[in-house]
Amino acid sequence: MSRPLPFDPIARAAQLWEARIGPSETMAAVTGIMRVQQIIQSAVDGALKPHGLTFARYEALVLLTFARASHLPMRVMGERLQLHPTSVTNIVDRLEKDGLVKRVPHPTDRRTTLVEITDEGRARREEATKAVTEIDFGLTGLTGKQTEQLTELLTKVRKATGDFTE
Repeated sequence: MSRPLPFDPIARAAQLWEARIGPSETMAAVTGIMRVQQIIQSAVDGALKPHGLTFARYEALVLLTFARASHLPMRVMGERLQLHPTSVTNIVDRLEKDGLVKRVPHPTDRRTTLVEITDEGRARREEATKAVTEIDFGLTGLTGKQTEQLTELLTKVRKATGDFTE
Protein backbone atom coordinates (compact mmCIF):
# COMPACT_ATOMS: atom_id res chain seq x y z
CA MET A 1 0.00 0.00 0.00
CA SER A 2 1.46 3.36 -0.99
CA ARG A 3 -0.19 5.58 1.64
CA PRO A 4 -2.42 5.11 4.66
CA LEU A 5 -6.17 5.43 4.34
CA PRO A 6 -7.78 8.43 6.08
CA PHE A 7 -10.01 6.03 8.08
CA ASP A 8 -9.86 2.53 9.53
CA PRO A 9 -11.58 0.27 6.95
CA ILE A 10 -12.03 -2.53 9.50
CA ALA A 11 -13.78 -0.19 11.95
CA ARG A 12 -15.98 1.05 9.10
CA ALA A 13 -16.81 -2.52 8.07
CA ALA A 14 -17.65 -3.33 11.70
CA GLN A 15 -20.10 -0.41 11.83
CA LEU A 16 -21.79 -1.57 8.63
CA TRP A 17 -21.82 -5.18 9.82
CA GLU A 18 -23.41 -4.11 13.10
CA ALA A 19 -26.11 -2.12 11.29
CA ARG A 20 -26.92 -4.71 8.65
CA ILE A 21 -26.02 -8.14 10.03
CA GLY A 22 -25.58 -8.10 13.80
CA PRO A 23 -22.87 -8.09 16.45
CA SER A 24 -19.51 -7.28 14.87
CA GLU A 25 -16.93 -7.89 17.61
CA THR A 26 -15.74 -11.26 16.33
CA MET A 27 -15.79 -10.19 12.67
CA ALA A 28 -13.74 -7.07 13.49
CA ALA A 29 -11.25 -9.05 15.60
CA VAL A 30 -10.76 -11.75 12.97
CA THR A 31 -10.47 -9.24 10.15
CA GLY A 32 -7.92 -7.29 12.19
CA ILE A 33 -5.92 -10.46 12.91
CA MET A 34 -5.92 -11.38 9.22
CA ARG A 35 -4.71 -7.91 8.22
CA VAL A 36 -1.99 -7.91 10.88
CA GLN A 37 -0.92 -11.35 9.67
CA GLN A 38 -0.45 -9.87 6.18
CA ILE A 39 1.57 -6.97 7.60
CA ILE A 40 3.78 -9.27 9.70
CA GLN A 41 4.27 -11.78 6.90
CA SER A 42 5.34 -9.04 4.49
CA ALA A 43 7.83 -7.62 7.00
CA VAL A 44 9.28 -11.01 7.93
CA ASP A 45 9.47 -12.15 4.30
CA GLY A 46 11.31 -8.93 3.47
CA ALA A 47 13.81 -9.47 6.28
CA LEU A 48 14.41 -13.14 5.39
CA LYS A 49 14.55 -12.83 1.59
CA PRO A 50 18.15 -11.49 1.49
CA HIS A 51 19.14 -14.64 3.42
CA GLY A 52 17.44 -16.96 0.93
CA LEU A 53 14.89 -18.13 3.49
CA THR A 54 11.15 -18.26 3.91
CA PHE A 55 9.65 -18.18 7.38
CA ALA A 56 8.99 -21.94 7.23
CA ARG A 57 12.63 -22.68 6.39
CA TYR A 58 13.80 -20.23 9.04
CA GLU A 59 11.59 -21.93 11.64
CA ALA A 60 13.07 -25.31 10.70
CA LEU A 61 16.62 -23.99 11.16
CA VAL A 62 15.68 -22.50 14.54
CA LEU A 63 14.08 -25.79 15.61
CA LEU A 64 17.24 -27.71 14.68
CA THR A 65 19.35 -25.17 16.56
CA PHE A 66 17.23 -25.78 19.66
CA ALA A 67 17.63 -29.57 19.43
CA ARG A 68 20.14 -30.95 21.92
CA ALA A 69 22.06 -32.91 19.29
CA SER A 70 21.42 -30.44 16.42
CA HIS A 71 19.33 -33.03 14.62
CA LEU A 72 15.78 -34.34 14.75
CA PRO A 73 13.74 -37.00 12.98
CA MET A 74 11.63 -35.53 10.20
CA ARG A 75 8.49 -36.79 11.95
CA VAL A 76 9.38 -34.82 15.09
CA MET A 77 10.10 -31.73 13.01
CA GLY A 78 6.61 -31.99 11.51
CA GLU A 79 5.02 -32.34 14.94
CA ARG A 80 6.90 -29.39 16.43
CA LEU A 81 6.40 -27.16 13.40
CA GLN A 82 2.78 -28.37 13.15
CA LEU A 83 3.18 -29.23 9.48
CA HIS A 84 2.08 -32.06 7.21
CA PRO A 85 4.90 -34.53 6.41
CA THR A 86 4.88 -33.43 2.76
CA SER A 87 5.54 -29.83 3.81
CA VAL A 88 8.41 -30.91 6.04
CA THR A 89 9.90 -32.89 3.17
CA ASN A 90 9.70 -29.86 0.87
CA ILE A 91 11.30 -27.58 3.48
CA VAL A 92 14.11 -30.06 4.17
CA ASP A 93 14.66 -30.62 0.42
CA ARG A 94 15.19 -26.89 -0.11
CA LEU A 95 17.38 -26.44 2.97
CA GLU A 96 19.47 -29.46 1.93
CA LYS A 97 19.82 -28.13 -1.62
CA ASP A 98 21.14 -24.88 -0.13
CA GLY A 99 23.61 -26.76 2.10
CA LEU A 100 21.92 -25.64 5.33
CA VAL A 101 20.90 -29.11 6.54
CA LYS A 102 21.77 -32.68 5.70
CA ARG A 103 19.89 -35.93 6.03
CA VAL A 104 21.61 -38.60 8.07
CA PRO A 105 20.53 -42.13 8.90
CA HIS A 106 19.26 -42.77 12.42
CA PRO A 107 21.88 -44.79 14.32
CA THR A 108 19.41 -47.39 15.64
CA ASP A 109 16.24 -47.13 13.53
CA ARG A 110 16.69 -47.74 9.81
CA ARG A 111 13.17 -46.44 9.12
CA THR A 112 13.99 -42.99 10.49
CA THR A 113 15.88 -40.21 8.78
CA LEU A 114 17.40 -37.45 10.86
CA VAL A 115 17.79 -33.88 9.68
CA GLU A 116 20.95 -32.19 10.94
CA ILE A 117 21.79 -28.51 10.71
CA THR A 118 25.13 -27.73 9.05
CA ASP A 119 27.64 -25.06 10.03
CA GLU A 120 26.38 -23.00 7.09
CA GLY A 121 22.83 -23.50 8.36
CA ARG A 122 23.83 -22.23 11.80
CA ALA A 123 25.49 -19.17 10.29
CA ARG A 124 22.50 -18.44 8.04
CA ARG A 125 20.08 -18.88 10.97
CA GLU A 126 22.14 -16.44 13.02
CA GLU A 127 22.17 -13.81 10.24
CA ALA A 128 18.45 -14.26 9.60
CA THR A 129 17.68 -14.00 13.32
CA LYS A 130 19.43 -10.63 13.45
CA ALA A 131 17.33 -9.48 10.49
CA VAL A 132 13.96 -10.49 11.96
CA THR A 133 14.73 -9.29 15.47
CA GLU A 134 15.83 -5.89 14.13
CA ILE A 135 12.28 -5.44 12.84
CA ASP A 136 10.63 -7.08 15.89
CA PHE A 137 9.30 -9.78 13.55
CA GLY A 138 7.14 -7.06 11.98
CA LEU A 139 5.06 -6.62 15.14
CA THR A 140 5.31 -2.89 15.75
CA GLY A 141 3.22 -0.42 17.71
CA LEU A 142 2.91 -2.45 20.91
CA THR A 143 4.68 -2.19 24.24
CA GLY A 144 6.38 -5.24 25.70
CA LYS A 145 3.45 -5.75 28.08
CA GLN A 146 0.94 -5.48 25.23
CA THR A 147 2.92 -8.04 23.23
CA GLU A 148 2.77 -10.41 26.21
CA GLN A 149 -1.00 -9.85 26.50
CA LEU A 150 -1.45 -10.50 22.79
CA THR A 151 0.51 -13.74 23.07
CA GLU A 152 -1.62 -14.83 26.04
CA LEU A 153 -4.86 -14.11 24.15
CA LEU A 154 -3.72 -15.91 21.00
CA THR A 155 -2.56 -18.86 23.12
CA LYS A 156 -6.07 -19.14 24.58
CA VAL A 157 -7.55 -19.38 21.08
CA ARG A 158 -4.94 -21.94 20.01
CA LYS A 159 -5.56 -24.08 23.09
CA ALA A 160 -9.36 -23.87 22.73
CA THR A 161 -9.12 -25.20 19.18
CA GLY A 162 -6.95 -28.17 20.22
CA ASP A 163 -3.59 -26.87 18.99
CA PHE A 164 -2.00 -28.28 22.16
CA THR A 165 -3.10 -29.74 25.51
CA GLU A 166 -0.46 -28.39 27.88
